[in-house]
Amino acid sequence: MIESADRSGTTTDRSDRSDIDRTPVVDADVCVIGAGPAGAIVSDRLAAAGHSVVVLDAGPRFDPADRIDRQERAIRPYYGRPDVWDGDPERDAYSSSGDRGYPLNHARVKGVGGSTLHWQGMVMRLHEDDFNAATERGVGVDWPIDYADLRPYYAAAERELGVSGASDNPYAPPREEPHPMPAFPPSYSDSLFAEACEELGIDMHSVPNARNSEGYDDRSACVGYGTCQPVCPSGAKYDATVHADRAEERGATVIDRAAVQRLDHGPDGERIQSAEYVTPDGETHRQEADAFVVAAGGVETPRLLLLSESDQYPDGLANTSGAVGKFFMDHLFAGTGGVLDEPTRQNHVGFLTSECHGFYDEADAETAPFKLEFFNYAGPSPVEMALSGESWGDDLLGDLRDAYGNNIAMGALVGQLPDEGSYVGLDRDRTDAHGNPVPEIHWSVDDRALETIDRVNAIQESILEELGAEITWQADAESTGPAYHHMGTTRMGEDPTESVVDPDLRTHDLRNCWIVGSSVFPTGGAMNPTLTIAALALRAAETIDAALDGL
Repeated sequence: MIESADRSGTTTDRSDRSDIDRTPVVDADVCVIGAGPAGAIVSDRLAAAGHSVVVLDAGPRFDPADRIDRQERAIRPYYGRPDVWDGDPERDAYSSSGDRGYPLNHARVKGVGGSTLHWQGMVMRLHEDDFNAATERGVGVDWPIDYADLRPYYAAAERELGVSGASDNPYAPPREEPHPMPAFPPSYSDSLFAEACEELGIDMHSVPNARNSEGYDDRSACVGYGTCQPVCPSGAKYDATVHADRAEERGATVIDRAAVQRLDHGPDGERIQSAEYVTPDGETHRQEADAFVVAAGGVETPRLLLLSESDQYPDGLANTSGAVGKFFMDHLFAGTGGVLDEPTRQNHVGFLTSECHGFYDEADAETAPFKLEFFNYAGPSPVEMALSGESWGDDLLGDLRDAYGNNIAMGALVGQLPDEGSYVGLDRDRTDAHGNPVPEIHWSVDDRALETIDRVNAIQESILEELGAEITWQADAESTGPAYHHMGTTRMGEDPTESVVDPDLRTHDLRNCWIVGSSVFPTGGAMNPTLTIAALALRAAETIDAALDGL
């Protein structure tokens, strides 16, 4: 049973949410919208500084005791990916209108903890040139901050999340201290890749992971469940409930299933006055605060701002630049896999332990940045094969002997350029459970990224051929899909006519509103974004703390 004290001081059972007080908090200093990694970290820091903080999240508060059941859903073919974390097609409705279909609900979670409840857990820093793409690569835009500005916050973020890593990546940007925990050792299949890569002159190095290689922050070391994506039953992999719970311990109020419908500003149009939200009983409330932090992700953040249109902001709140929702970016996946005539011990490790940044800084106007990944989970696991129902008894035993244990594969993330024609908008022809227009995802991909995928595939093929593998599949420029890293839709910049937030992540239009999360990224590089999200959230929390006295 999960217990907590409600605002009257009474202990309540979180497994029964019907009697939870979801009314507004009186005299709140800060209202944070979204309890994913960005919102939870900001809430924790501001609560620690003594501010009255209320967090509104559209999804539920999941019971940690249910994670074993969610793991069983994850491995049973009957359930789709959204079922693991109680996806709701009506609540989470969207439309896709771009050149490529965008399966938004395949990899998002609404609830306290957000996307970190099902993420893979890789946490790399952006490279220095990622902050200066226009200057150094001749394409894209420069960030208004550089790596040096974020470097101390990267170190703090690694401590906050709990990162296992090693200083063995010769291509990584400079760092100031070791990772909080030692790296996970290379897997058996990594050793196979290492032989081929050595022959080809390709460097391999460890992957920094936000999962415990040893006990850390009152959480256990990884126990090897192997279902890291989409659920970690042990809690060894970081998720944002760590900071949401800590924020509550420091006095913050976290209200789940509080779907914010719009933000209302005052008569001068310079300040947000309240967040209007709806609770499961159908009641509508308005949470007032001195400051507001929007942390609803790269899709729901611009959607909320667009839904908050008014006479003063007819194109959406904080959108005098017209940039809200524009420049939607993701990382593209490139992969190649096959089989070997020897054991690979596939699926003994549920996450990546080795990668390669060796080609990353060669990015220029023609070639996008990319990193190579060496998979530990190629092919089906024995459990997946058994539960598929495709064979039984002796036939299943024969399939396990013949088809399990010799798969091998590589992946890669490829960066795409920000493009105004790639956007998150409102589909006014379709509404969600509350009658609001659903988000429209219009995703387009530039030729530079697609041509880079061809190059990535060629490198992957060369490694697998050096191994002697028979290549059986490939995710190429034609079949590529997203990594579900939603970036760029409320971009950061100095010029208020071309960006939504300033370098401190305060909106140009509203003096008491900040936006945190990957939506503020001007460019995306090719690194998984969560560590940068966390670093920016820590930096923003300092700014908000200092600004509150003057609001």
